[in-house]
Amino acid sequence: MSQIAQYFPITDPTLIFFVVMIIILSAPIIMGKLRIPHIIGMVLAGVLIGKYGLNILVRDDSFELFGKVGLYYIMFLASLEMNMDGIRKDGRRFLTFGLLTFSAPFVLTYIMSYTLLGYSLQASLLLGCIMASNTLIAYPIVSRYGLQRKKSVSLSVGSSMISLLMALVTLAALVASHRESTGFWFWVWFAAKFFVYIGAMVLVIPRLTRWFLRRYSDAVMQFIFVMSMLFMSAALSEAVGLEGIFGAFVAGLILNRYIPHVSPLMNRIEFIGNALFIPYFLIGVGMLINVRLLFAGTGIIWVVLAITFIGTFGKAIAAYLSARLFRLPLSSGNMMFGLTSAHAAGSIAMIMVGMRIETAPGQVLVNDEMLNAVVIMILFTCIISTMMTESAAQQIILRDKDMPQDEQQTDDERILIPMKYPEYANRLLSLAIMMRNPKLRREIVGLNVVYDDDDMRANQERGQRLLENVSKYAAAADVKMQTQVRVAANIANGIKHAFKEFRASEIIIGMHMHKEVSQKFWGAFHQSLFNGLNNQIIMARLNQPLTTIRHIHVAVPSKAQFEPGFYRWLERLDRLAGNMECRMMFHGRPDTLSLINKYTMQHHPDVKAEYMAMDHWNELPRLAANISGDNLFVVVAARKGTVSYKNAIEYLPEELTTHFSGTNLIIIFPDQHGNAMDEMTFAQPQHTEDRSAYESIGKWINRMKKSGKSPADGNAEQ
Repeated sequence: MSQIAQYFPITDPTLIFFVVMIIILSAPIIMGKLRIPHIIGMVLAGVLIGKYGLNILVRDDSFELFGKVGLYYIMFLASLEMNMDGIRKDGRRFLTFGLLTFSAPFVLTYIMSYTLLGYSLQASLLLGCIMASNTLIAYPIVSRYGLQRKKSVSLSVGSSMISLLMALVTLAALVASHRESTGFWFWVWFAAKFFVYIGAMVLVIPRLTRWFLRRYSDAVMQFIFVMSMLFMSAALSEAVGLEGIFGAFVAGLILNRYIPHVSPLMNRIEFIGNALFIPYFLIGVGMLINVRLLFAGTGIIWVVLAITFIGTFGKAIAAYLSARLFRLPLSSGNMMFGLTSAHAAGSIAMIMVGMRIETAPGQVLVNDEMLNAVVIMILFTCIISTMMTESAAQQIILRDKDMPQDEQQTDDERILIPMKYPEYANRLLSLAIMMRNPKLRREIVGLNVVYDDDDMRANQERGQRLLENVSKYAAAADVKMQTQVRVAANIANGIKHAFKEFRASEIIIGMHMHKEVSQKFWGAFHQSLFNGLNNQIIMARLNQPLTTIRHIHVAVPSKAQFEPGFYRWLERLDRLAGNMECRMMFHGRPDTLSLINKYTMQHHPDVKAEYMAMDHWNELPRLAANISGDNLFVVVAARKGTVSYKNAIEYLPEELTTHFSGTNLIIIFPDQHGNAMDEMTFAQPQHTEDRSAYESIGKWINRMKKSGKSPADGNAEQ
């Protein structure tokens, strides 16, 4: 070990950068498995490799430089992502909730820190600022449920901006008070400089931005210009006695209207921040944390509990009191509390500012205990916020009965069929033909995606021949086809990009059945496909021609009627059953079945349908006894984080493998709100893990129990 230790810590710049890149790559994957926010994952990685951990890296000048840029980037992106239009429409309510969600946790945390924890006046004010602000870490959950326009959501977004702005102003005043004497004229001069700075930024940046963006369309030049405005604002804020992160936040607010959220420029800004600067900053923060203090006594645990409880309690008071004042229901109060209770990027930025404030020669405002406590607090509040927002979103949907509109009113049907195997392509096309609306006479899109490797040319030729044969099959049924052979480094991404290019409405794809390619149920890319695309995906395993199938059994989860894609998949199944002239049996809850019955009777009265109660999703294996070899079993699944998702769906692959291995099978993932391909923020990367590490461990323990062994025995044998 001593021979290995001599090579650490690493000082070579190339190796340092390599280690940091490996951490940035692997942290989201590992944290996704552990269901821990990725921001915390970066910080924990810094703890592990820092001098208080394994001492792998030294916190050199690169962490100082990239860390400061990342600090500005966090605040800049936070303000760029604010919905300014929504804030302007209902300013009085935004201001009321913003003041409450700032003042309640600020006052409570300040009193608690000064009296119970014994912190100084300045340290208590800093903690008050940290707990008064918040980060919308749970906002992607709201987008997934399609609740962005709800009053409680817009109020939470607007109040977050106000509370963060007030916290930064308070922090700036706290920093300025340590730079010179704090008499009356100091504060007068400070206020004058503050208003001059704000006025200059509001006058100069918009004019410069309009002038530049009108004359120069080059992508690189536009990005460099935005970065110049960011660092100009940060530098000038420091020059007038404010903190640089305040200037970065102001720059984002001013540039908000000139950089649309879905614009290529915004995508470039987020990409650079997510890929390099922000992770570098977060890893550098972790390297400052002394984990040994956690085991030095119960003091830090008491500090964490006190800060988390009091700060969260203050946010709860503000949310529920505002909901009461605005006469909003309890579920709206839950949503407001969930969205405003998390602390992440802003809190880390503020605590880092506090570490640079000297209260005496050789002493800083933030000690190791406070730094560790704030980081652990961030983890707890992110978990609380995520769970509360998820629950509130489902409550609001069920409260408002936000069921999708009848799809017959607007049909955007355009079916995309990715195909690879000639023996299976015609069956997928037959399924699409039977599900399509013949009155629209829309083309079906046939797609073949090949890897960009040494066999690319040969695979392209095979794919072209396959699509030509399929087109002839479609022409025999008087159906037009549009085809494409596409080259991609990743099959799932190739399908998703083609989906957007062809403006498709849904995908019909064959299920994974080739064990030599992958032993997993979903195969190499199917899981990535339905996790990364929010539109309807139909996966089919057809062991026989559709015309030989006699019955269709459909398993429908509870609350499926509240999903936005409810009528789309129901319309497709009704068309399929009508064209096949076979009986269809729906299994589900009575309230869901009654809506299915109503729709089928109105739009497809000739379809022979039966309805059977299935009280719980765990009854799915029981259906296997009633499904014969010439039946088709359809499972309406749900993506994680949707209203109809339940934990039992997590075990769908095992149940289908065990009880329905030889059955004709279709799995449907209905439409969801939003577009998962384009969602990427500095707080929530695109990559998510479908199964957590805790669920995998639980499954392993259950397997050991069924085999008659204890986990300890299994380990002993290994």
